[in-house]
Amino acid sequence: MKTDTKCIHGAYRPKNGEPRQMPIVQSTTWRYESSEEMGKLFDLEKSGYFYTRLANPTCDNTAAKICALEGGVGATLTSSGQAANFFAVFNICEAGDHFVSTASIYGGTFNLFSVTMKKMGIDVTFVDQDASDEEIQKAFRPNTKCFFGETITNPGVKILDIERLAAIAHRNGVPFIVDNTFPTPINCRPFEWGADIVTHSTTKYLDGHGAQVGGVVVDSGNFDFAAYGDKYPGLNKPDESYHGIIYTQKFGKLGYITKTVSQLMRDLGSIPSPQNAFILSLGIESLHVRMPRHCSNAQTVAEYLEKRKEVAWVNYPGLKSNKYYELAKKYCPKGTCGVLCFGLKGGRDVTEKFLDSLKLVGIYTHVADSSSCVLHPASHTHRQLSDEQLKECGVDPSLIRFSVGTENIDDILADLEQAFDAIK
Repeated sequence: MKTDTKCIHGAYRPKNGEPRQMPIVQSTTWRYESSEEMGKLFDLEKSGYFYTRLANPTCDNTAAKICALEGGVGATLTSSGQAANFFAVFNICEAGDHFVSTASIYGGTFNLFSVTMKKMGIDVTFVDQDASDEEIQKAFRPNTKCFFGETITNPGVKILDIERLAAIAHRNGVPFIVDNTFPTPINCRPFEWGADIVTHSTTKYLDGHGAQVGGVVVDSGNFDFAAYGDKYPGLNKPDESYHGIIYTQKFGKLGYITKTVSQLMRDLGSIPSPQNAFILSLGIESLHVRMPRHCSNAQTVAEYLEKRKEVAWVNYPGLKSNKYYELAKKYCPKGTCGVLCFGLKGGRDVTEKFLDSLKLVGIYTHVADSSSCVLHPASHTHRQLSDEQLKECGVDPSLIRFSVGTENIDDILADLEQAFDAIK
């Protein structure tokens, strides 16, 4: 099936007399008629369902659909995008380990890596994703376990050179983990460029309607964890909490995802509800229709803003004047996303008056939604960061993140026009 068709038919396929929509299995547990059957499930000797914290048919079907879209071998849903990024890294890192991340990532992820995971004894080094290979190489250490980046950064809208950075990761014997939230697999497929593991905040475009919070981890199956036995003991040494199972031996290419579910989800419990998984699956059915509209609307808005005298700068990879225009054409030939950022002349007071004057476009702590919305990260999502950290993340204090929705473009432009009139 083509990618567009997978959005609708990528996992659940009803058989004769079964419902067109996958059922919501709203149950905590499953009944079995023998202790032996239940025991085999707990020993990972048999596949099946026994407790929703570890697996649920509704969640599994939705994860399988996203897995099919990305071209992976296995996937698991999580309760949020934050949980997905945490699980993706923590699954192969433990106290005393180190990993490398690009600096221009979502503020919440930056804080997770730089503060919370450091408290757990896991160190991180942030690098400029546009730095030379030699400069990035300096960040790697003998105990480095992975390299992390965002396909299109939030909120800076920078394009990640996936192929180049994946090559650096692989030269150091570590997997490249990529957050593919903004372009989605409709516009970019990181596995085809060398990425090994993909994450999403499914709260964003995959859902597309601001109706549920969730995340997903997808494994390509391409990174050979078994080849680095001592580096990844969690995957290559016996797991005594599961009677000595060695994940890479027992599950092969599914070892990484199996450990994510059977160990991390078991112990940390960051699960989505079946209801949320169902809502997410509904959203994905229209993903291939929504993304082109987001991109065309954002392109028109970016070109409009570039011509306004009140605007100091505009950053959108679809603009020929943009630094990342060529990389965008390489990795996202069908378009990038509906998110752009820009700054106004005149400082914070002007910015706040402009945002407060918008009527159709809402001020939301959200992004990548069918409804257009704006945010001033320095005042909102990134307010926990110092000015120095903001600059390290590539966030200009004047930056307005504009998530262009799927409304009629004339209505979006009219709202911008009247807001500009208000600050004259």
